[in-house]
Amino acid sequence: MNEFALSLLLLGALSTNGQLPFWATSGQYGLMPETNGALAWVQAGTQYDTTREFQWKWGVSMAANYDSRCPIRSGMTNEGKSGMTQTADFNLMVDELYGSLKWRALSLDLGMKRFNRDFFGAGTPTLGSLSTTGGNIIWSGNARTMPGYALNLNPVAIPGTGKHVWLYGSWGDYWTIDERYVTGALIHRMDAGLRFDITRRLGLTLGFEHDAMWGGTSPRYGELPTTLSNYLRVIAGQAASAEAPVNDRNNVIGDQRGRQLLRLDWRGDGWQLALQHDHPFEDVSSLFFRNFPDAVNTLALSLDDKDAWVSDFVYEFQYTRYQSGPINESTKEEENKSRSWLERIRYWLSIQDGGDNYFNNWEYKSGWTHFGHPIGNPLFFPEGTRDGSWTSGRVVLGVENNRVRAHHMGVAGKLFRKLPYKLMLTYSENYGIFKERYTGPNPWNKPWGTVEETPLRQVSGAFMGEVPLKLLTVTYGLYADKGVLLPDNFGATVGLRYSFGGKR
Repeated sequence: MNEFALSLLLLGALSTNGQLPFWATSGQYGLMPETNGALAWVQAGTQYDTTREFQWKWGVSMAANYDSRCPIRSGMTNEGKSGMTQTADFNLMVDELYGSLKWRALSLDLGMKRFNRDFFGAGTPTLGSLSTTGGNIIWSGNARTMPGYALNLNPVAIPGTGKHVWLYGSWGDYWTIDERYVTGALIHRMDAGLRFDITRRLGLTLGFEHDAMWGGTSPRYGELPTTLSNYLRVIAGQAASAEAPVNDRNNVIGDQRGRQLLRLDWRGDGWQLALQHDHPFEDVSSLFFRNFPDAVNTLALSLDDKDAWVSDFVYEFQYTRYQSGPINESTKEEENKSRSWLERIRYWLSIQDGGDNYFNNWEYKSGWTHFGHPIGNPLFFPEGTRDGSWTSGRVVLGVENNRVRAHHMGVAGKLFRKLPYKLMLTYSENYGIFKERYTGPNPWNKPWGTVEETPLRQVSGAFMGEVPLKLLTVTYGLYADKGVLLPDNFGATVGLRYSFGGKR
């Protein structure tokens, strides 16, 4: 049967300077208030009935937060200028609202649904992932959900491989519903992968994901063409049709990016080890790894005994400074369009095509954000972070920091083998973007390694936990920021959660 589950959460948040610390708000699906305030969240739904071949489930969750700062909301005029209005400090949000169907290895999700994340600890997903990105540099769970659909292929064994090679994938389209520079922009997402079960203990996963933001209404060009022809061009990564803006005609349509995944899993006796290389790309140069070593590299050790004092450990090294180099010789001449695909690839590989500028785009100026939060890597700080002007209630024009070197550690377990907790500590060196560095000499258009750059150093930490009682669960969190980019800060959250049915 489809087991029904209900969960209610009431939570309060305070900090020493009014603005909540980094890990109090990041990786929270954009639901937390930004300053001292409160959050109410309710979730209801069912799970798949695994006794049936044709299965269904549904889910809905709503949230409301109170933000003591009363954030400013800005809209874009037809001339592309910002128009400021005051918004209420009480925000009502739809977190999830979806229905899902499943038949054998195929499933279909319709509506607003969170993406799956990885690297959880202590046997409970309510404390969130131990990873900075949740295992996906493009979709990290850092921003609000958006409506759409996803047709999924769950892992299925390829015939003739003796169940040693498995195929999985997903195909979906989504619609941004926030206030942004290009309003109503669409997102196409495709990911596919192969999992090789090499031995009983050793597994290898190779994955590829392609994401494209396109369509919508631009304050500069008006309504952008969302024809079937352009949709096919989005899928193929081609230039737009003749009626599209010149930048989309000379390059590729929309704002396109993705990631390539390499992962090794080792299954021991009572423990598991994972090594993951999550590589982002924004253009042809990075698609062919010319931005190496940019990636999020993750090592995760997990014990089967989730009641241990320490059951899970994650270490991540994140490096995104290179971005195919600081020199861009690419020319967008009209004659480049007449070249064959092979000739165009040879052309792009023969030049220095640097400055990949992750999560930013010339036409889609709000970049890879939704409701002001980066959809992917939360260490790619949104525009307005350093000067303190950022709020999720204003139109954000992309990210101001995507050149990062960071070390991150996450630990999880159960205190006294009963009380789940999660500890995270992140040290980052932040360089801004190539053309708008935070501080120090500018490396743009100079040979790589010839400029000694100066980063803004930042440390952010969090200790979160739960105390299960007979009917309720007490949740708590302690958070701190220390450094140059974010204000020095200490914060705390405390809440009560009631759960009925399903897994607590």
